[in-house]
Amino acid sequence: MIIRFAGDSGDGMQLTGDRFTAGTAEFGNDLSTLPNFPAEIRAPAGTLPGVSSFQLHFADHDILTPGDAPNVLVAMNPAALKANLSDLPRGADIIANTDEFTKRNLAKVGYAASPLEDGSLAEWRVHAVPLTSLTVKALEDFDISKKDAERAKNMFALGLLSWLYHRPTEQTISFLETKFARKPEIAKANIAAFQAGWNFGETTESFSVSYEVKPARLAPGVYRNISGNQALAYGLIAAAVQAKLPLFLGSYPITPASDILHELSKHKQFGIRTFQAEDEIAGVGAALGAAFGGALGVTTTSGPGVALKAETVGLAVTTELPLIVVDVQRAGPSTGMPTKTEQTDLLMALFGRNGESPVPVIAPMSPSDCFDAAVEAARIAVAYRTPVMLLSDGYLANGSEPWRLPEVAALPDISVPFTTEPNGQDGAFLPFQRDPETLARPWAIPGTPGLEHRIGGIEKADGTGNISYDPDNHDRMVRLRAAKVAGIDVPDVAVDDPGGDARVLVLGWGSTYGAIAAGVRRVRAAGGKVAQAHLRHLNPLPANIGEVLKHYDKVLLPEINLGQLALLLRARFLVDVISYNRVRGLPFKAEELAGVIQDVIDSD
Repeated sequence: MIIRFAGDSGDGMQLTGDRFTAGTAEFGNDLSTLPNFPAEIRAPAGTLPGVSSFQLHFADHDILTPGDAPNVLVAMNPAALKANLSDLPRGADIIANTDEFTKRNLAKVGYAASPLEDGSLAEWRVHAVPLTSLTVKALEDFDISKKDAERAKNMFALGLLSWLYHRPTEQTISFLETKFARKPEIAKANIAAFQAGWNFGETTESFSVSYEVKPARLAPGVYRNISGNQALAYGLIAAAVQAKLPLFLGSYPITPASDILHELSKHKQFGIRTFQAEDEIAGVGAALGAAFGGALGVTTTSGPGVALKAETVGLAVTTELPLIVVDVQRAGPSTGMPTKTEQTDLLMALFGRNGESPVPVIAPMSPSDCFDAAVEAARIAVAYRTPVMLLSDGYLANGSEPWRLPEVAALPDISVPFTTEPNGQDGAFLPFQRDPETLARPWAIPGTPGLEHRIGGIEKADGTGNISYDPDNHDRMVRLRAAKVAGIDVPDVAVDDPGGDARVLVLGWGSTYGAIAAGVRRVRAAGGKVAQAHLRHLNPLPANIGEVLKHYDKVLLPEINLGQLALLLRARFLVDVISYNRVRGLPFKAEELAGVIQDVIDSD
């Protein structure tokens, strides 16, 4: 089932969707979510730019995306209906809050007459429910204002949908008690509105049936629902513990990365320090300073912040210190569409610095995979003494899915010992003497007796670290830093080719995984033969990627950009990659990609 809650930015649609998701996760369904909201703090009420929505896809089997089109649309006002109707398949259910379909609200979005009455919705199953007035009626005995009573209409809607799909109620009631603990009357009113919505579903004749979606058959373990930003924050904590290092986050708030800062600030018991800097440059500078001092330095941002941090990331490259730069990508350029998703920062992550300054780049493929990607980023940063770019995006950051908690004992030990003794002749310390396997330089905590050394942005002499303008030395140091990154140990890319005889490979990276995998499922179910592979490591690329690309007659690469990875693969491997691109601020739909894949299979 796919449900979309939609309303004005002040109608609490994100909270409603989050609560329905929590109940669904508790029930045991597999799920995937897609929050969608405007960037403005409050767009004009009742207008199309002010519409906020939350889509949830849940099932009794494993699913990969938030769904292409909702089976049910809850429209809190005419703007919500108009903004979302084009996504609704014929025959789907519309639950419309009739109280908001006034002449004024209809006129705001260009309706000459109410679509609930003019027959224009005849192809859908419309349930006209006066959500606002029913909520106010249910709360008339509570000592609250009419405005507060009207604001609880989202809880009435949540109760109705919870009845319709047999969702648990205890968690929502407990949540409301906690959220409004300091306002007990408001808490009681919201709980009453939620229960009134449930009771309305049981007694009304508007809904002739209710639906039961049984728990999914998932692998045994302990699960929780988690968003990408939460998973990434937990991954950073786990990485710091496994690296046996304190974690320092230097960050400046920016959509859609701010939740990582919010989450990490709650976990000081794990040795986490969070610093909300005055700007992006100060945030990354503080994080790099923490890395010099022996911490796992992290900075989080989005595309505009990466541009500002570029010089300091280059400093981390030449000083060869571990630093994790998290880029939660959003639609650009400049401010762009801050709450919408894109994959357009890949080339910036790879090349967006002056000089020859390569860095490893990795990208998670799902909200829960953000945990593992964070641990992997820390492993590389610490082991090779290099900054690492981690490319998440708005879709992963805000979306959620069930996450099986890993066994702590199974997490990798990524600790690397600090240098504590001189490593040169006659008791000298050579800060740029390299490990023969990783080419990483020593990591010595400032103040260690006998290991005094200088670092900085000016080129250093190989070994001693003294300032050097020697041309041959500069050539050697540039090549050493590049060889260190190129030699990072990353796993081979795995190919899913069940029959082993597919001629078409669909390749992806980052958040496109779910839509690609769902599209491949559809094509295979229809008898098509297609292989799939997905890249987590984008620099260095897996050692077998060239062989994989040349094994197939055609390689299709969907990206939410204008073909950035395709450009690199064509240049490096001389493979005519078929690039499929969209930059609409939205993730791909499975049906769309299934059609593209089938077209590629059928083409000569």
